[in-house]
Amino acid sequence: MGNPLGTVAAIVGLAWGGLRHERLRTLLAVVGVAMAVVAIVLLAGAGVGVLETGERQFERADRDVWITGDAVGLTAAGGGGFEATIHDAHPLADEIADREDVRSAAPMGFQTVYVGTDPADLDTVVASGVPGGGDAVSIDEGDGFGGADTHYADGDYDGPKTGELLVDRRTAERYELSVGDRLHVGGSVATARATEYEVVGISETFAAFLGAPTVTLRLSELQTLTGASGTDAATMIAVTVEDDAEVAAVADDLRAAYPEYAVRTDEEQLRAVLGQQAAVLVGAGVLVGLAVLTGLALAITLFVLHVYQRREEYRTLGAIGISRRTVVGVVLAQGAILGVSGWLVGAALAVPSAHLLNALVTLVVGYEGLVVVPPWAVATGGVVAVVVGTLAAAIAVWRLPDATA
Repeated sequence: MGNPLGTVAAIVGLAWGGLRHERLRTLLAVVGVAMAVVAIVLLAGAGVGVLETGERQFERADRDVWITGDAVGLTAAGGGGFEATIHDAHPLADEIADREDVRSAAPMGFQTVYVGTDPADLDTVVASGVPGGGDAVSIDEGDGFGGADTHYADGDYDGPKTGELLVDRRTAERYELSVGDRLHVGGSVATARATEYEVVGISETFAAFLGAPTVTLRLSELQTLTGASGTDAATMIAVTVEDDAEVAAVADDLRAAYPEYAVRTDEEQLRAVLGQQAAVLVGAGVLVGLAVLTGLALAITLFVLHVYQRREEYRTLGAIGISRRTVVGVVLAQGAILGVSGWLVGAALAVPSAHLLNALVTLVVGYEGLVVVPPWAVATGGVVAVVVGTLAAAIAVWRLPDATA
């Protein structure tokens, strides 16, 4: 009985030589496996990136509990934006803020508005409506909102408008705005042409939260500009609890007190948002599954064809005393080599592919770093790659009796 290590080395050498002899088929098989690896890594990376991005946005918002009438979705009413799921939002927020374990409760609205420096050339952006001062928004430049929300006037909406507006950096750059400049804004083209607001600050708070260019003004003024003041409509109420209060306990108390509303903690709100995208996630999973099956089918087809076309060579090996077990070992070794090679190529392509996908996502939706490349995803891709290569080789081995008969 010979040296086992020498036998293994000989089998690997024969396997490598066979693959080098059929370079085009080998390249195609490696590409098929690599495609499956890249798909797995990018899907896993997108999932991790979405969760991390969502957690970062909620942390930046510095809120603990979110109250909505139901799942928040998009609407075309009133020029578009997010559904106004809460009515009588100001009194409800005041009532919640009066609770002993609540530090603040801020009604917020998100609606599409028309903006522009030229009244004849207006574009649409998402406008965020907040009560006014306090910690609702962080200011990067300028003084921000000054004074109270005078327009709300205890629900009469007949007080003077402040005419103050915050913009994010992308909006400022687009319209070449700085603090003190003026911008047309309104829920309709006619309203925007007749209404100007002064930029009192640059804020990334809602641009980061929504992943889109935004302007921010007081909620009551946004409601009036978009026709939502009649019902005091808002998208949600964001609650911050006291430092010594337990968030989950406060959320439970609010659910009991307001059963008609959906009350969620940061984590629950993130899960709810992701749950609304279930169809997208399932579709992405199907695409990954198709990529894996395509890579497997390509590898199997090439292996079976490879074995069939070398059947005379296998007969010759048998005739000179090479055992069938050695021939099987050669084919299996080729599968392992292709699997590992496909994994290495796929892992090398995963990082630039993630960078490219991130650039596209940033261009389309504004979020940066939405796709990451977690090490465990690369390792998972390696396992799948080896399984694909081995399975393809095993099926090819099953065809060996016909090839060597």
